[in-house]
Amino acid sequence: MTIPFAHGTSLPSRNGVIVAHHGVAVEVLFVDGAREPVRVKRRSGHVVGDDVNVLGEMLERLPRRTELRRRDATGGIHLVGANLDVLGVVISSSPAPPPGFVDRAIVAARVACLRPFLVVSKCDLEGAEEFVSVVDSVYGGSLLLFSLSAATGERLDPLREFFADGHRGAFVGASGVGKSSLLNALCPEIDLRVGALNDYNGKGCHTTTVSTLHQLPAGGELVDTPGFQDFGLVEISARELSEHFPGFEPASDQRCRFRDCRHRSEPGCAVISLVAQGRIPEERYATYRELLRDIEAGESGHRRGGGNG
Repeated sequence: MTIPFAHGTSLPSRNGVIVAHHGVAVEVLFVDGAREPVRVKRRSGHVVGDDVNVLGEMLERLPRRTELRRRDATGGIHLVGANLDVLGVVISSSPAPPPGFVDRAIVAARVACLRPFLVVSKCDLEGAEEFVSVVDSVYGGSLLLFSLSAATGERLDPLREFFADGHRGAFVGASGVGKSSLLNALCPEIDLRVGALNDYNGKGCHTTTVSTLHQLPAGGELVDTPGFQDFGLVEISARELSEHFPGFEPASDQRCRFRDCRHRSEPGCAVISLVAQGRIPEERYATYRELLRDIEAGESGHRRGGGNG
């Protein structure tokens, strides 16, 4: 595609992907390997991972396959990245994940049509193996799990091989679990500044401020996103929880009698039947019920409040 000019010359169109966003400009990696800045409006809506067509100083965003969204401290919703296919949920034994964090993250990934996987970091810490064993017993049958240490490099190769299959993903996790250290280990030339853990409250210091897309040496791509003190991704609904809760996979080949079944007390519920048969652990079902109550309470409060106000 070209744009003709009055003097008879034409401007070639070039395809690329946005690899960094700096407010009034984005950095585009073109298919020929060149990287160039392109000016955009401050609230252009472009995000890293967007496929774009650049015509001179004009940037056209191509249709997205997937979107990863987050919620900020004031409740505002922001796009984090586009065209991802996997989401790594990073946790550690210290600091331990907040209650409900892992389940919410997995459900949010599945709702966004991303494949979630778990990364248990800091496996070199004392007592970490016991933590890994517990996590594996709960989630091992639901999704892929990697246990590793970014500090020592131990067990990093399986994760490198996973991304080398052509995946583009991001890591989410509470501050202090080692997301920046992990990205540094996977892509050393990035040399991200790693925040020290705050000794007072056990929470990590936020170190990343601009979302960027990085190509990994062995293959695959990672979006580095601003750190979250909490979960940060857009809240999930009760219906989404009932459809995508990790641990309910055995019910996927069966159907509940009602399409909007919340798996609570409805007749003909496949989940309740599988819990009774022992195919879904009682502990997982109890966790689901507790999280469902929390989400429904939030939805009820939101309706009474008339929205965001």
